[in-house]
Amino acid sequence: MSEGLVLQIGQQAIWLMLLLATPILGLGLLVGLVISIVQATTQINEQTLSFLPKLTAMMLGLLLFGPWMLTNLIDFTRHLLLSLPVWT
Repeated sequence: MSEGLVLQIGQQAIWLMLLLATPILGLGLLVGLVISIVQATTQINEQTLSFLPKLTAMMLGLLLFGPWMLTNLIDFTRHLLLSLPVWT
């Protein structure tokens, strides 16, 4: 196994990690922004107020995007395992 191949596998793994984390983190960011705007307009300065809506949105996002995320992860793992005899 050459260094280039190891770097390519690492690059694909990092790219997959970013791809899988983006929907969940994006939902958390969007809900946090909306809560911050509501807090700024109503002048409520409670830091713990945004925690539960963000957590709920991220859990709903995990339920919504979970099958897609799992499919991508399984495909990547299957590709790695099927390519194993070729690399050795």
